[in-house]
Amino acid sequence: MPRSARIGLISDTHGLLREQAAKALAGVQHIIHAGDIGAPEVLQALRKIAPVTAVRGNNDTAAWARRIPERTHVEIAGVRIYVLHDVKELDLDPASEGYDVVVAGHSHRPAVQEREGVIFVNPGSAGPRRFSLPVAVGFLEVEAGAVRARIHEIL
Repeated sequence: MPRSARIGLISDTHGLLREQAAKALAGVQHIIHAGDIGAPEVLQALRKIAPVTAVRGNNDTAAWARRIPERTHVEIAGVRIYVLHDVKELDLDPASEGYDVVVAGHSHRPAVQEREGVIFVNPGSAGPRRFSLPVAVGFLEVEAGAVRARIHEIL
């Protein structure tokens, strides 16, 4: 199993995959979409860049979205990642469950925090601008089992 990876994080596209977001994600080994995808074409375009793990957001109510889970998890380069749309709906203790990272969107506010040894990342919104919040994506950099998260503003 590879011990290093660059993982792209995106959320709240609301049907719009900006060219700047796609360019920022180019070269990642995996993409995690934290919900409010907005259209199946967004996932199709992201899959042209890298494999995608996605969850359904509160606005993903159309028939195409029903097959997308509300919560999921993935392990990449030895890092266990839990994914959901709204962190306020977290229904487990990620530290005791052995997760290294929790990725969630919903608020459109990009943030990286560490709590009890778990990194919580909200990549912000990469779709239509909301209020004065930045348009952003995020990244997880995994090297030899250590993980670092960062936010990248695209507009």
